[in-house]
Amino acid sequence: MGEIFGYEIVTSEFQIDNLRIDTLAYNPETNAFVIIEYKRDQSFSVIDQGYAYLSILLNNKADFILEYFTKTGKHLAKNDIDWSQSKVVFLANSFTQHQQTAINFNDLPIELWEFKLYANSTITFNQLKSSKNAESINIISTNTQAKNIAREIKTYTINDLIKKDWANSMGLYEKFSEQILQIDSRIEENITKSYIGYKVGRMVFCSINPYKSKLVIHLCRTQPKDLQDPENKVSYIKNSLKRYSQHLSQITVTSEDEIFYTNSMIKQVFKKTFSA
Repeated sequence: MGEIFGYEIVTSEFQIDNLRIDTLAYNPETNAFVIIEYKRDQSFSVIDQGYAYLSILLNNKADFILEYFTKTGKHLAKNDIDWSQSKVVFLANSFTQHQQTAINFNDLPIELWEFKLYANSTITFNQLKSSKNAESINIISTNTQAKNIAREIKTYTINDLIKKDWANSMGLYEKFSEQILQIDSRIEENITKSYIGYKVGRMVFCSINPYKSKLVIHLCRTQPKDLQDPENKVSYIKNSLKRYSQHLSQITVTSEDEIFYTNSMIKQVFKKTFSA
């Protein structure tokens, strides 16, 4: 769970109300609970079951916090958890076309992952993602339970981080995102509540924090001395090791003229992080 997804296992077969959760996990990146369900048959409804589990979570927050403390020995206050980024992950050998179509929304807090075990003991994991032009579930849903959950749980998109009148930021983001994703085919973009992360597997190597007229690029596990930065544009984030358990540096971009140079810094971070 940690190696593939970056989650911390809390407990297995967690019984609450009339549901049994296969695995309860915690995502330290988003500070949110994740419910993992393993499926052998293909007859279940991913939407109905997913929202049932999320409803249980939101209506029994104290029980989940207590279970986390009981199993890990670590304290979590109610306000420490970002309940808005809770989600359900279904793992199965395969999903039907109907199940895949059911999650084709851009903001659904439900993920489908297929896994395959091969004769040489290799295991592959593949997330089935919605199309880029998918609609919001909130626009078409008439399900009362889904609407109630949508008030508390949100899957973030780029429009949540960059406002409509932030034209400069949006233009810079679009160019940056394209260039970062071209560095390596393994790189994935992950949009959270506060930043846009770029990662290989579960390891984020840089992130974008958008503002009205600029982007601040965070370079993970990096100090300025690690980079060839002749213009001295990279600065260290004070106390980052203490606050985030890693060294963080940053570089600010306000115009397209700065993209090429900044991207050269990002490429160095990528090479340093994944060359081993």
